[in-house]
Amino acid sequence: MTSAADMWHAREGAAPADDIVGFSIEATDGDIGRVDKANAEAGSAYLIVATGPWILGRTVMLPAGVIERIDYRSEVVHVNRSKDNIKNAPEYHEERHADESYRSELGGYYGLQHPGTPGSV
Repeated sequence: MTSAADMWHAREGAAPADDIVGFSIEATDGDIGRVDKANAEAGSAYLIVATGPWILGRTVMLPAGVIERIDYRSEVVHVNRSKDNIKNAPEYHEERHADESYRSELGGYYGLQHPGTPGSV
């Protein structure tokens, strides 16, 4: 299990080095949408993703700890979660994205869902 706080750090080698807004997001079982906003700040890094029709165009927030790798040539961010895992995450509320209790809830959800250990940026 990964701690909620660890989920806000990118894995070693998976931190965005350039602007990735507009890149596709690829879950372990398919495309989920595009990066609408990215924050690479150490300890609070995340992606805001505009999903496609598979979850009714919902917006989701993914902590950087779920990023497996970024393919700059193909403009694809690969995450180590399934579509269902992302679909069932706590709902994103734009006004709460910086709220510590929301970040703790979201980080805890993703930390419990996958035993991988993010590195630090």
